[in-house]
Amino acid sequence: MLEQGGCCGRMNGLSLSELCCLFCCPPCPSRIAAKLAFLPPDPSYTFLPDPEVAPAAPCGTQAQRSQTGAASTAGSGSSVAAEGRWKLHLAERADFQYGQAELDMMEVLYTRSSRGNRIGCMFIRCAPNARFTVLFSHGNAVDLGQMSSFYIGLGTRINCNIFSYDYSGYGVSSGKPSEKDLYADVDAAWHALRTRFCISPENIILYGQSIGTVPTVDLASRYECAAVILHSPLTSGMRVAFPETKETYCFDAFPNIEKVSKITSPVLIIHGTEDEVIDFSHGLALFERCPKAVEPLWVEGAGHNDIELYSQYLERLRRFILQELAVQHP
Repeated sequence: MLEQGGCCGRMNGLSLSELCCLFCCPPCPSRIAAKLAFLPPDPSYTFLPDPEVAPAAPCGTQAQRSQTGAASTAGSGSSVAAEGRWKLHLAERADFQYGQAELDMMEVLYTRSSRGNRIGCMFIRCAPNARFTVLFSHGNAVDLGQMSSFYIGLGTRINCNIFSYDYSGYGVSSGKPSEKDLYADVDAAWHALRTRFCISPENIILYGQSIGTVPTVDLASRYECAAVILHSPLTSGMRVAFPETKETYCFDAFPNIEKVSKITSPVLIIHGTEDEVIDFSHGLALFERCPKAVEPLWVEGAGHNDIELYSQYLERLRRFILQELAVQHP
């Protein structure tokens, strides 16, 4: 990334030397994205063929379509791969905190994105009578295996099922991570959830954490759903790299700040006041720009990776999902 520098006067939050560098040699969005966002860990899991299990029936009958509306969103450049059934094998580094009963709650599958990558997905039936399913876009430097214990604990506590996926280049997903692939990956996950598991949009909560807020905001700006949760969100790549940036440049990456106003579903924003990775000001700016924002959760003293340890976190999620959404979706 460009170094901050120059002692000249500042325009639009950037020094004149910085502005000259940006406009004469602008960094391309993919380079900003790669510098800020993508650190795929060594995979903590694999998918193994499971020949003993018959393939699941898709949402293909007229009765199923009428109940879920799956026919209205199937396709759109992505598909659930017809590659048989798979079982999850977790490596020791996944640090799984549960037993076989919880493993049996998980179903794993591949889907394919519109950019041709094979995307690994995980569906966890945490709550037998759950009304909502959370489509979770995780943060950086983790994969589905490392997140699986957290997903089980979260879904059980908020009475929701959890569907998640790995970005291109993460876990078992093919390809290399990029901003464009993030958007294609979340689209593939959305359509897999809709068509494979027959979940209607009014029963889907989009949840993004850190870099996961980027595909979450993009998807939510294009599709209506039950609700959106943005956990430690960023406004844009340039604003992370250059904190005093006030405008969104054409070469900026991850422009959440420009998309959040297009979201038509209720939006809960969660941010720690001492976030050392994405400054608290990003959460505040998104809250101010989002017309559908509900009462936010600002966790006093929390950083980027420890919000879940504060009691307010689960309390606010439960109130939002079990009370506030219940009123809007009777």
